[in-house]
Amino acid sequence: MHLSSTLCRAQQIYQRDRAATAGLANIQTIAAAAAKAWEKEALAAEGREDRQIRSRGALPIALGTVRSDRDRERAFSENPDREFPSD
Repeated sequence: MHLSSTLCRAQQIYQRDRAATAGLANIQTIAAAAAKAWEKEALAAEGREDRQIRSRGALPIALGTVRSDRDRERAFSENPDREFPSD
């Protein structure tokens, strides 16, 4: 299961605020490290999400379902019982 970039950014903000308001030095150190780790995970999640968006656009091309304008014009015919001449 992959984490969303929104969740990672929310956790990063939470840990950063925790580091800023903590009274103990060890809690500040751990929270600051956690904020950096969440930032790294958020960047990875954003990359995954961007790739998913780009690959969805490429899917019709990969499947060969994208039709050119010429193919669409040839598919439309007022006389569907008649064939088009071959080129």
